[in-house]
Amino acid sequence: MWGMTNLPVDGTPLAADPLTRAVLEIDEYAAGLGWDQPARLFALVDTAKLREQEPSLAAQLGIDDATSASLTPVEQDEIPADAPLDEFLATIAWPDAVAGCALTVERLMLPPSAEKSQPADMNEAQLAKWVAKHPDRQEVRMTVAVLRDGSRESALRLREKDSTSEVLTGSALVPGLADALAATFEA
Repeated sequence: MWGMTNLPVDGTPLAADPLTRAVLEIDEYAAGLGWDQPARLFALVDTAKLREQEPSLAAQLGIDDATSASLTPVEQDEIPADAPLDEFLATIAWPDAVAGCALTVERLMLPPSAEKSQPADMNEAQLAKWVAKHPDRQEVRMTVAVLRDGSRESALRLREKDSTSEVLTGSALVPGLADALAATFEA
C-alpha cells in the first residue's frame, strides 16, 4: 500500500477539486516510477475518516493533521499480468470505506485520423500489432478515477511530452475505462 501527499510538483498549482488532485497525485507518483510499468490500482479513501478510523495506517502513509487532501490514494496489490484488465476489474468489490478508485495504465494510442487507414476484420492481437507499428502511435499513461457518487476524472501523460505541465485532465478523456472502474462499485 502507498499513500501520497498533495504537494505541488514543478510549480504546478494544485487542483481545487479533490478528485482531480488525487488523479494528479497518482499521475505524479507513476511518473516517478518511469515508463514501461504495469497497471496500478488504487483505492481512494476519505482522508479525515482514515485518520480517525485507521490511525496506524494513516501514520504509515504519512498522513497527519497537516494533510489537507480530502482523498488519499492507497495502492492495492499488484494486478496480475496475465489477466485481461477488463476481466480483472470485473472481479473487484470495494468495502464501504472506499470512496472511489483509480487506475493508472500505459497504452499505445493513435490519433483519430489513423482510423481511416485501419485494415478491416482484424482480431485484437492483429490490431495491437498494427497499432504498435503505426508511425503516428503515441505512448500514453492514463490515470482514471471514479467516486461512488459517479464523479470521474482522468489524466493523460504522453511519453514524448513527459512533463507535469503537459498532463491533460478531464472527466471524459477515457470513458470506457471510467465505466469499467465505476462498475466495481455496483452490487
